[in-house]
Amino acid sequence: MFDCGKTAIIGGGSWATAIAKIIIGHTHHIGWYMRREDRIEEFRRISHNPAYLTSVHFNTDEIFFSNDINRIVENYDTLVFVIPSPYLKNHLRKLKTRLRDKFIVTAIKGLVPDENLACSEYFHQVYDVPMDNLACIGGPSHAEEVALERLSYLTVGCSDTDKARAFADILASGYIKTKTSSDVIGIEYSSVLKNVYAIAAGICSGLNYGDNFQAVLMSNAVQEMSRLLNTVSPLERNAYDSVYLGDLLVTGYSKFSRNRTFGSMIGKGYSVKSAQIEMEMIAEGYFGTKCMKETNRHLHVNMPILDAVYNILYEHISPQIEIKLLTDSFR
Repeated sequence: MFDCGKTAIIGGGSWATAIAKIIIGHTHHIGWYMRREDRIEEFRRISHNPAYLTSVHFNTDEIFFSNDINRIVENYDTLVFVIPSPYLKNHLRKLKTRLRDKFIVTAIKGLVPDENLACSEYFHQVYDVPMDNLACIGGPSHAEEVALERLSYLTVGCSDTDKARAFADILASGYIKTKTSSDVIGIEYSSVLKNVYAIAAGICSGLNYGDNFQAVLMSNAVQEMSRLLNTVSPLERNAYDSVYLGDLLVTGYSKFSRNRTFGSMIGKGYSVKSAQIEMEMIAEGYFGTKCMKETNRHLHVNMPILDAVYNILYEHISPQIEIKLLTDSFR
């Protein structure tokens, strides 16, 4: 049986904090890389993340903090990356330590910009990490609900079944149920797309479309997602599994969804810049929309919802006009 060894978190946001809470409950020790030393010092002083999920308290004696990513990578076997996708490359540029011998888990819900690669693809192609040393976490799981210990279901994707199961066991608890999958690429791309579709749902909400239309939007979104996944990774999968459809639904409907909130502001007339400033948090679907649009220029999958969100966010087409055109394409 594979042993995950010592586990470290790379990133300091709300999802990173939620995953740290889950893992430390099992292992009672983690490494934790955060970029800002002042945040680390404040965390040690008050025993919780000073900026995210402040209700989650930690025994900081069980955490080895460092703002030096090399120190964490050198000393830990399993590295859980929870950095927003637009910033991943900037952090990795600091690396002087090899990654290929580490077990890499990505909990990043976005593609790597410019390369437009899923994170596992990026680690494999750029850092020579073997595919069986790469895993991902997916499923409907708002960080805020994990913090409240509300029942959540996570799927660990990895081509190596033993490694997937070993890491899933570290996540499992009374409030976290886990399962495994071999569909790493499918889980990663669906995690990107559900954010795009949540922005669409938010835009429609901001334009005062009702629940009836939102249901039609989500049913079309899962079909669109399935077409893309079957093109980029033609495995046998059930798009209605919780890691695909469940994640789409919670992100499209929940009050905790940053991407839905961002979309709602756009629908109400905010500019992209003003919505981003007011939110003070990253809606990864904004970046994911551009990455997926560029990716699909080579794939030619029929994706009218993606196209509509891209036109609104990047081509500055009126949301009223673009969504009306989208509604005419639905049945």
